Amino acid sequence: MCGIAGLFHIDGRRSISPEVLADMVAALNHRGPDQSGIWTEGSVGLGSARLNIIDLVTGRQPIHNEDKTIWVVLNGEIYNYPELRRRLMSA
Repeated sequence: MCGIAGLFHIDGRRSISPEVLADMVAALNHRGPDQSGIWTEGSVGLGSARLNIIDLVTGRQPIHNEDKTIWVVLNGEIYNYPELRRRLMSA
């Protein structure tokens, strides 16, 4: 099982330190030693320590949509992704 981390400042006035988030993810390295990544923007940050099981090459996290307005980390598998994609594309 992978490790995920998140950090935010509820007041929205302070920026997340990438170094602090990287330290959090490093502490999770035993959960996912194959790949790690972080993303920070303003008062929000996400991190992932990944154990490669599927999608070995392109499974880097955190992931984002095309215009980088939505970011997410996930530990699990989405089996109905073709149906979800169709529904989102038609919305």
